[in-house]
Amino acid sequence: MDFEEEFELEHLLFTQRRCRSCGKIKELVSDFYRTRKGRATPSAYSYECKVCTVNRIIKSRKHDAMRWEYPDW
Repeated sequence: MDFEEEFELEHLLFTQRRCRSCGKIKELVSDFYRTRKGRATPSAYSYECKVCTVNRIIKSRKHDAMRWEYPDW
């Protein structure tokens, strides 16, 4: 019996995480932003999924209409 055959990478790393904003369980690597570079541990990923992060940023932006208009020269 070989040690490598008994354990796989999935046993050592968490592959899913629950988003703290929406509560859905999603894939860790593809659906969460990486917050710490150089590490491949589950603690290097955020606890809020990408979709919830984008929605939070959009809602928290200032809505200044003059800021986004093209200058009228």
